[in-house]
Amino acid sequence: MQPAPEVARGHYVHDGPPSLTLITIRTNDTGKGSHTALMINAEERVIFDPAGSFRHSQIRREGDVLVGISPIFWQGFRSMHARATHRVETQTVVVSPEVASMALALAYRSGAAPAAHCARNTSNLLAQLPGFEGMRPTWYPNELEERFIEATGAETVVYYEDFTPPGGLPANGVLGIDTTTVASLEES
Repeated sequence: MQPAPEVARGHYVHDGPPSLTLITIRTNDTGKGSHTALMINAEERVIFDPAGSFRHSQIRREGDVLVGISPIFWQGFRSMHARATHRVETQTVVVSPEVASMALALAYRSGAAPAAHCARNTSNLLAQLPGFEGMRPTWYPNELEERFIEATGAETVVYYEDFTPPGGLPANGVLGIDTTTVASLEES
């Protein structure tokens, strides 16, 4: 399989506005947070994935930065985490180009995090950004998500695969396609 053209160059430039998307993986049964990451749309689009486990042969990982997050790889990241036992919650906030660039630089400088440091490293990064100075560091994904929503007013999108909540899909819910690999999406 040939690398996707935008990934072959090692980065992907998304045409959306500069933004930060907080990603929280929660269990479907209790809602407990099990992982945190941050998608940064700046000069390039990356996912800051401290202590994360996402791997793909066409995605370069520099420390905890996943490089080349085109729409197909964003879908692959969500699909890898959303399953019968977990959902993906996101909040996106548009920021200035300067704040997005600063977040990108901080993510690249952070290096690789030890296990269980996802929320801690993400909250530490956010706390260094203008407009997020009041964001206190935390070890807990749910707490970080609550603080992010409080600080930004961003709306939550809940992404499910292989699971429909009792009572049906909430108004802010998205039922994703059931894919097993990113490669299968690229072939379609």
